[in-house]
Amino acid sequence: QVQLVESGGGLVEPGGSLRLSCAASGIRFSMYDMAWYRQAPGKQRELVASISSGGRIDYTESVKGRFAISRDYGKAMVYLQMNSLKPEDTAVYYCNAKRASIYWGQGTQVTVSS
Repeated sequence: QVQLVESGGGLVEPGGSLRLSCAASGIRFSMYDMAWYRQAPGKQRELVASISSGGRIDYTESVKGRFAISRDYGKAMVYLQMNSLKPEDTAVYYCNAKRASIYWGQGTQVTVSS
């Protein structure tokens, strides 16, 4: 059974930081491209950051220089370090694993507000 379990969300003030974690199980983690998506209320889900099985990294323009994605092959974990958070970063953040199949986590809420 494939599971992607996110953690680390919460309430943070503008300018603050959070680190999201995603624990993957039931897949050959090293062979999957991993990504973080987010969905704000009333908006479509959007790709935030991705890291391929080989380690290639991409970010959506709005988070470049503020967010950093990484993966630990030994622990089958993916992380999203989020710095200089803005109110517009408020969303539910989802972990995604993709190869021949696509899997999603249940999401973790990130709220940026004073």
